[in-house]
Amino acid sequence: MRLPPLMVIVITCIIGVGTLLFTPDAIALTQVRLFDLSYHECPPDIAKGAVTSGRNTMAANCFIITGKAENTKNQTIYDADIFGRIYDANNDPAMQNRNRLGSIAEIPPGIHDFDLRISVPANQPTPLKLKKFKAVGFSSSVRPKNLYLNLEAEH
Repeated sequence: MRLPPLMVIVITCIIGVGTLLFTPDAIALTQVRLFDLSYHECPPDIAKGAVTSGRNTMAANCFIITGKAENTKNQTIYDADIFGRIYDANNDPAMQNRNRLGSIAEIPPGIHDFDLRISVPANQPTPLKLKKFKAVGFSSSVRPKNLYLNLEAEH
C-alpha cells in the first residue's frame, strides 16, 4: 500500500517539527583546571586498603589528594572525570597504566575545593609527585544521581 505523496510530506513535516520542539540539551565536554594540588595520608578509619590486580593483592598506602577546581563557565559542570599522573620519589609511575583517577560530581561556576582518595602500592617511596592534573565534565548530568548517593554512603 502506497501513501499519497502529500501524506508523506505532511508526516515528514510533523516529525521534523516534533524533533525541533523536543530536542534534548546538548551535552558538551568542558575542561576544568585543577591547581594548588597537595596530598596527605588518609585518616586511620579509611586508610586500610590493598591494590589488587587479578589474583595478586599487595599492601597499599592511602592518600587524599586535595586541590582547587576552576569552572570558568556560567553553568554547573557535572560528572567531571579527574585525570593526572602520579609519580613516586624515584619518578616511577605510582598508578601504572591509569590516567583516570576519580571524579567530581558537581562543580559550580567559580573556584571550589575538591578531594580525591587514592591507594598507592606500599612499596612506592614517597614523596609523591602530582603531574598534569585536569578534569573534564559535562554541561548536564550523565550518571544517575543515586550512584553518587550510594558511593557517599559507603565512605
